[in-house]
Amino acid sequence: MKRYTPLLLAAALCSCSNQKSETAGNTDWIDNAVEVSTAQLLSAAERFDSTMLFPRSLKTDYSLEQLTAQMEIPVDSFKPEIELLKHPETKDFRKPYLVGYADWTSGFFPGSLWYAYELTGDERLKEEAIKYTNRLLPVSDMTDTHDLGFMVNCSYGNANRLAPNDTIKNVVVKTARNLALRFDDRIGCIRSWDFGPWNYPVIIDNMMNLDLLSNATKITGDSTFMNIARRHADTTLKNHFRDDNSCFHVVSYNSDGSVERRQTFQGKADNSSWSRGQGWALYGYTELYRNTGDKKYLDHAVKVAAMIMSKNKTKDLIPYWDFDAVESESTPRDASAAALIASALLELSGIVDNGQPYFDYAEKILKTLASPRYLAEKGTNENFILMHSTGSLPHASEIDTPLNYADYYFLEALVRYKRAFKGEAIVQDMF
Repeated sequence: MKRYTPLLLAAALCSCSNQKSETAGNTDWIDNAVEVSTAQLLSAAERFDSTMLFPRSLKTDYSLEQLTAQMEIPVDSFKPEIELLKHPETKDFRKPYLVGYADWTSGFFPGSLWYAYELTGDERLKEEAIKYTNRLLPVSDMTDTHDLGFMVNCSYGNANRLAPNDTIKNVVVKTARNLALRFDDRIGCIRSWDFGPWNYPVIIDNMMNLDLLSNATKITGDSTFMNIARRHADTTLKNHFRDDNSCFHVVSYNSDGSVERRQTFQGKADNSSWSRGQGWALYGYTELYRNTGDKKYLDHAVKVAAMIMSKNKTKDLIPYWDFDAVESESTPRDASAAALIASALLELSGIVDNGQPYFDYAEKILKTLASPRYLAEKGTNENFILMHSTGSLPHASEIDTPLNYADYYFLEALVRYKRAFKGEAIVQDMF
């Protein structure tokens, strides 16, 4: 297996332009971002401790007229198949949205605490990270969701890197076994959702949960977990992607493994490129190459990266909620997609022969996210770190709001960025 090699920026900077040398020497923006993140996370951890819940986002308001204008459809034609997320009451406007351990986003807040601890060495962050991670133990008994990788890898996985103990591996393996139960050999994929009109829905987000299976193989030596991950990735590679390497959000399968239909759920239209979905694809295949050494996954990640860099039309590289969205000042951005893409590109930059363009692109995203336009001031933003993300615009849910997974991937990207400049491996395996 090809192992990771760090991006050797120290040598590169000697031969590159003065602009890059200046960039390498100026870390004020990183220091400020880390300082703000630490203050926000510690405040949130204390503030929500007694609730036994996890901060997910802020409740926001969005009119039907605004929504349909973004989707470019008549108001009277808006008939969502599923009202997955309820439109919040006006009285709750800009109030924190807290969730229990069973929510798909529950692992991101403890994961953010772990990354902030890694960036600072602040023992207060470690204590809070341990506390909030332990509250996720019941997740290891869940069998009704595919999001177990998000929930356990981000929390327990990072805990194992930074503060390992005897219980973590057992939690990861138990959870991975439950995820594997959702795999259907006839179809070659892990089932995503248990709701809706589909026969067997698989969403591109599911690529992000495969690392949990990879970790279970590393822990146990049982290749069954990794084989399921590879089968899922191969089936997704075959059926989820268009000729331009953009991907559908949802592909549903018939029971014999043939495709029932391809569509979107959180994007603008079935044939559009939902921004965060493209980020899930980039991240997932890059990560899978790290775990397998199979070049076909790397080749595909490179194609997806090129597609993203081509389709992202914003000057500051913080994408609109959909790459095919209306281009205007009022079009919602998605900082979560930006942070996710930046983190994935940093990993990719350390693998390919010429990773500098990916590194530069990710650096520009991070500098923008660390600017006052997206980075909250201490004590504001209800203690979230980043502003201006979009959860699910077609459901009028979490639009122009902070999201805990935006914060998580932002901090992860900062960790990776700092490792690159130290000449270290950009990504550190959890197990």
